[in-house]
Amino acid sequence: MYKVFSLLLLVGVTTVNAQQTRVLTKDDYAHAESFLSFNTNKYIDHNEVRPNWISDSRFWFRDLTAKGSDFILVDAAKGTRAAAFDQQKLATALSEATGKSYEADNLPFPSFEYKNDGRDIQFFADGKTWVFNIKTSKCQTYEQIQEKAINRVQNGVIKKVVRISSAVDISHGQRVIPSPNGQLAAFIKDDNLWVRNMQTGKETQLTTDGEKDFGYATDNAGWKHGNGPILRWSPDSKKIATFKQDQRKVSNMYLVSTNVGAPHLTTWKYAFPGDSNIIMIHRVIINVDTPKVIFLKIPPDPHRATLSDDIASSGTFDDVDWSADGSQLAFVSTSRYHKQEKFRIANANTGDVRDIFEENVPTQFESGWGTINWRYLPKTNEIIWFSERDNWGHLYLYDATTGKVKNKITNGDWLVSQLLKVDEKNRVVYFMANGLEKENPYFSQFCKVDFDGKNFKVLTPEVGNHRIDFSPTQDYFIDNYSQPNVPGVTVLRNMNGKLITTVAKADISRLIAIGWKAPIPFNVKAADGKTDIYGLLFTPTHINPNKKYPIIDYIYPGPQGGSVGSWSFVASRGDDQSLAELGFIVVEIEGTSNPLRSKSFHDMSYGDMAENTLPDQVSGIRQLAERYKFIDTSRVGIWGHSGGGFATADAMFTYPDFFKVGIAESGNHDNRNYEDDWGDRYNGPISDADYNAQANETKAKNLKGKLLLAHGLMDDNVPPQNTLLVVQALERANKDYDLIIFPNEHHGYGQFSYYMMRRRWDYFVKNLMGAIPPKEFLLAPKYEFR
Repeated sequence: MYKVFSLLLLVGVTTVNAQQTRVLTKDDYAHAESFLSFNTNKYIDHNEVRPNWISDSRFWFRDLTAKGSDFILVDAAKGTRAAAFDQQKLATALSEATGKSYEADNLPFPSFEYKNDGRDIQFFADGKTWVFNIKTSKCQTYEQIQEKAINRVQNGVIKKVVRISSAVDISHGQRVIPSPNGQLAAFIKDDNLWVRNMQTGKETQLTTDGEKDFGYATDNAGWKHGNGPILRWSPDSKKIATFKQDQRKVSNMYLVSTNVGAPHLTTWKYAFPGDSNIIMIHRVIINVDTPKVIFLKIPPDPHRATLSDDIASSGTFDDVDWSADGSQLAFVSTSRYHKQEKFRIANANTGDVRDIFEENVPTQFESGWGTINWRYLPKTNEIIWFSERDNWGHLYLYDATTGKVKNKITNGDWLVSQLLKVDEKNRVVYFMANGLEKENPYFSQFCKVDFDGKNFKVLTPEVGNHRIDFSPTQDYFIDNYSQPNVPGVTVLRNMNGKLITTVAKADISRLIAIGWKAPIPFNVKAADGKTDIYGLLFTPTHINPNKKYPIIDYIYPGPQGGSVGSWSFVASRGDDQSLAELGFIVVEIEGTSNPLRSKSFHDMSYGDMAENTLPDQVSGIRQLAERYKFIDTSRVGIWGHSGGGFATADAMFTYPDFFKVGIAESGNHDNRNYEDDWGDRYNGPISDADYNAQANETKAKNLKGKLLLAHGLMDDNVPPQNTLLVVQALERANKDYDLIIFPNEHHGYGQFSYYMMRRRWDYFVKNLMGAIPPKEFLLAPKYEFR
């Protein structure tokens, strides 16, 4: 009798639990998928303008509309806006030429080129190159036009036909750097630097003593490496500034492919923090016409730049500035730990080097964000220099002869993030500034000021985050501005800030109609209780304010970037809103020690990257829970990628009673196992014991919640051993964990990125929500031509 009663009781409890467990369907996941960018972007009309300049004052752009798209031509000098060509006539002509049906609002190409002084437009569609004559409305393939021209030659009508050939890779598969005059292209072959004449094809070897791991212009920052040359041509195309890169004694990194049969071993040089040997560069100037290598008369520099350790992070050879006549080369030498910057000028003919001035900082030097904020002005023998010496990033004018400061150019409790233009003739600088808007210190504005610090002016007065595109001669600029919850507006202005015309205003009415809503911007106090920090909150579109929702913290702690990333309007920020649609609250918080604030703000965790903004994340979430009663702080999840993966595992080990579920993707869990400059720069010359204290594997025994680790085994940015060290420590501590491995993928998982996203959804649904996800839902981008 007792056994029967117990069995009935057990069956009853099981039935109740089954009824209480929420089961998510494929329709639920499909609804969440509808909030990913490949589904939301198509519902935004008249969005951000990307200009295609065709003269000093004219540009065209493709304007996306609810019906399709329009091609618009803008004349800045006249202040006019008109159709770039007659789309209906082109659609009719193309339909007749192909036998297919095309509509004016849905032409089958996203871009075109004006040809024949604007009388023709050329575009690619239906697998062919077409030419449309604007006057005659006739559409022909390029091959047809070429064949007719050849026939005319044969009939004696014309004597010569110049065939237009497509661009070819003149370096046989390697990247090339063309000279300013377009006549030469530099490339690397067998660790030496060569040039090829673009007209004749003749190759000339410029260096002869390059060897393996000690070659010229070679590209390797450890976490980033390639076969393209790193160099800077002189303006007259007669000299090249580059280096001979010595990595002979640097540690090797190894990755092994997964395949049937013998695996492939990938090996390259990869230095680590604390290594006695790091990559060094011997700076050289090379005469091109009569090949000669001139070594600059200074000791080799660490492979460092003021922006990063990637000495080509700006897109070219960093921290190098030629004089107009090619006689002088200004450059900056950065010390290993970024504590000392030496501004130097070299004689390009002799290799003699003058030290002009140096700046020393107790933590690490910044030179800007995205651009290098210094310029050499040889005509006036001056230097514009960026420094955070007064706690804010500002510009200073130096005398290039004495090395003394002439005056401070910008001033105030805000910072210059990017120096964009220097008008030497009128002695005016143009730059992006952060911290001028009270609404949000991360909003950037375009400004100008005279060299002497007078006549400061904000050229983009509207509230929001501004992005600038110059005309070719930099007489005009296009300003795209928006906020995370306010769609963008595009305007055209002259360089004094005068509004010429409004080019476009984004319309999100169709996006809202499908149920989309914007994230909620907020600010809270950091863990210190006094510093303002900012973020974005994502909630379900049909939120029940009387219900408690688990919260997911998306984290990227920097210190070179933050969780929010761009503060401009975007319809989808990764899968934040998608996760919210599944029944979560999602938050992004810019914690202390992230950039684009004051120097003291950025340095708050200098020497201890394992802080990872985590005290600010915990404090911020608790404050938000007081503000929004629907947040359940008993169910807090966290996830991040790369530095965010490091922070996620750290959160699970350091705050095990607060963070219950974490997903750590491709994390640099022990910075002794990541490239040398990351730790050298942001931790400084700390001891191995200090690095050990920061390493996630040393804290793994503290895990209480559910942790999913993921990594690509061919990750040449953050080596997979970082995650495997944590795996080993968890196993030693007898801790349960989950693991996803991508055998042949790199840092971002490539073709499996959406697989990882779906597994992320499943993991939070099962372990943070306590629900059941649909079985193996297929997340796949469904891009449409628009």
